[in-house]
Amino acid sequence: MTVRKNFLFDDKVAKHLEEIAKIEGKTQTQIAQEAIEERYKHINIKKKLAVLDEITDSFHGLLTDVDAKAVRIEHAMEKYGK
Repeated sequence: MTVRKNFLFDDKVAKHLEEIAKIEGKTQTQIAQEAIEERYKHINIKKKLAVLDEITDSFHGLLTDVDAKAVRIEHAMEKYGK
C-alpha cells in the first residue's frame, strides 16, 4: 500500500533533493523515503538504548562484586561499635 503525501520544501532543500536523486540515479521519492527510514532507525535505536539503560539501572547494586563478608563486618561494626 502506498500513501500520497505532499511536502513543501524551501528552494535550497528542493534543489539538494533533485541533485541527490540525479547523482544516485533514484527518484526524489526514493531519496526522501531512504532519508526518513534512516532517521527513524536512528530514533528507534536511541529509544531502545534508553530502555536498556533503565533496565541496567534497575539492577544497579544487585549484581556487583561485593564482598559479602566485608559488608557483614562493616554492618556489625556500625551496629555494635568498635
